[in-house]
Amino acid sequence: MKKAPSRTIGRRRVLEAAALLGVAALTPARAANAQTSRKATPAAKTRVAAMSNDLSADEIRTLLQLEPNATCGFVRVTFVSKQSIAAGGLPAPFADGRPLGSALYFMVTPVAPVRLHRIRNDQLYHYYLGDPIELFLLHADGRSERVIVGPDLRGGQRVQQLIPGNTFHTARLVGRRRWFLGASTEWPGVVPADVEIGYLDELAAKYPAVAADLLAIAASVRHVAPAGADRG
Repeated sequence: MKKAPSRTIGRRRVLEAAALLGVAALTPARAANAQTSRKATPAAKTRVAAMSNDLSADEIRTLLQLEPNATCGFVRVTFVSKQSIAAGGLPAPFADGRPLGSALYFMVTPVAPVRLHRIRNDQLYHYYLGDPIELFLLHADGRSERVIVGPDLRGGQRVQQLIPGNTFHTARLVGRRRWFLGASTEWPGVVPADVEIGYLDELAAKYPAVAADLLAIAASVRHVAPAGADRG
């Protein structure tokens, strides 16, 4: 009888795949500068794809200890700086002080999208593994922007995406519609008071070009999020 793989081995597989993605995403010129063979890049992509195909959303949630979240699918906070900026050291709305920075994992599935919300803080989305997400940014000047966060650099996708502070945003899974694993880093660090859930009808009216998308994403939610909002 075969032994079930340990949780430690499974977690290592997730993290190894994320590391390999960084190698696979290098252009040939950069790969050469990094003393990486051009022939290794397709192999790295193949290994990343194989690892991604071998993982289920449930397994990732277990391995990374992700929990249902009010705004961002499934989340685990991985870092809150022990250093902080004292009260008065930042302008409003951070005048009461904040940690220097914070970070979290988040996972999106077909029924657990990034729900419509904003945080006061600047944040950076990072792609790690799985399918891309379609991110909608609702800028304060009335513009809307659609960005694909994912691994296809030649196709115009981005492995990092800045979300300026106070920008309402929402996102959904695209591609094979299995799962997306990424991260958000924020500065200064987020506290609960920094998070605001968006009023769907009000924002759909203000941003008519993406109103149908905002409504469709909201309608796709199936998981039950815990009480209270968190960042993402």
